[in-house]
Amino acid sequence: MDNQEITKKNDSFSRRSFVKTTSLATGGILATSLPLETMAQTGKVKKLKLAVVGCGGRGTGATVQALTADSDVELVAMADAFKDRLEGSLSAIQEHFEGERKIDVKEKNRFVGFDAYKNAIDMADVVVLATPPGFRPMHFEYAIAQDKHVFMEKPVATDPAGVRRVLKAAKLAKEKKLNVVVGLQRHYQKVYTTLYDQIKQGAMGKIVSGQVYWNGGGVWVRPRQEGQSELEYQMRNWYYFNWLCGDHILEQHIHNIDVANWFIGEYPTMAQGMGGREVRNGKDHGEIFDHHFVEFTYPSGAVISSQCRHQKGCHNRVDEAFQGSNGSVVISKGIIKDLTGAEKFNYANVKEGEHDPNPYQVEHDRLFAAIRSKSEVLADAENGAKSTLAAIMGRMATYSGDIITWDQALNSDLQLVPDNLDWNSQAPTLPDANGKYNIPVPGVTKFS
Repeated sequence: MDNQEITKKNDSFSRRSFVKTTSLATGGILATSLPLETMAQTGKVKKLKLAVVGCGGRGTGATVQALTADSDVELVAMADAFKDRLEGSLSAIQEHFEGERKIDVKEKNRFVGFDAYKNAIDMADVVVLATPPGFRPMHFEYAIAQDKHVFMEKPVATDPAGVRRVLKAAKLAKEKKLNVVVGLQRHYQKVYTTLYDQIKQGAMGKIVSGQVYWNGGGVWVRPRQEGQSELEYQMRNWYYFNWLCGDHILEQHIHNIDVANWFIGEYPTMAQGMGGREVRNGKDHGEIFDHHFVEFTYPSGAVISSQCRHQKGCHNRVDEAFQGSNGSVVISKGIIKDLTGAEKFNYANVKEGEHDPNPYQVEHDRLFAAIRSKSEVLADAENGAKSTLAAIMGRMATYSGDIITWDQALNSDLQLVPDNLDWNSQAPTLPDANGKYNIPVPGVTKFS
């Protein structure tokens, strides 16, 4: 999401209406024990301090959603590697709430650089972590150590070493009763939760197979600018470098792989597949593939076919479909059928109103309601880490052409993100004399 997507120009209705209807309709602060008016009169509402780490489009959008979820949240600090990104984000957030709410982050609380996250996190009660995912493990680890509630984007790491760090911090977060929401928003999307409940109640029997898709034309490219160091160029064009992004099978397709894990109730034990670079293979496309196809095998014997593609002019589909012992479902259609093809359940028949709540907003509504009420603790981090590992396992399989097991991936010594980076550091991957990067080759690339 670009910054302009959340500005006043693109609002379909007033921000005051959005703030009221979104937070009230989906729970928000009304999950607390006192009515809003009573809390305001008695002064019992604590002003929650919010910090955002990573001020790109998603960080900007998530901050708007966090501020919308609870009227007693104040944005107190921002952090990013780049000052221009931070200032652009702040301007977009201010424009979104113009005339509705004052957003003022003091100059001294706008932190820039590789260690800026520590300063921002230290000031807050709740943090939004939305940098490129390679940095997520260290940011999450620090936030939990400092006793902060967290919203963090997916994926939560780009390598197995990072996944292990997140799993360790997730355990500590549970012990401390800190709320953690991960941006796998389908878990907060009504059509998914409704269909999941139907399947768990036996509407289509045991899931034995499925197909998950993220096929589209691809995303932005940020060409190299004059005067940029190699490290700055890669961080600006982060989607195309594995230490930062993890490839699109991880950065985007994790959503669909996660749905398979969720609906089956297991994580895959094995992956094998194929992939490559067919049409997106320029210098600014770094080192990632433009297509992946993976078969994931689960402990129960279920097999999921997973495909993602970044190729323009091709058939596009972002969806999940599953076949069970007594029926099947296509999520985008919202319909469960029996083995004869007869309709057993149709989400359209139970849907309330023309539009379901925005799941990106519901994530934040639920997070702040949990913080306020203290009656539940949201703990998304473990699943976020394990679904991240499943997607990494798929990437390892397509890059190598080998069968990759869950244990092999989890215990791999692969570490893509260096410790203690600063602007004098060498970039983790370097181009050759022709400006091309080393591309994984199936049958040659190996993983331990």
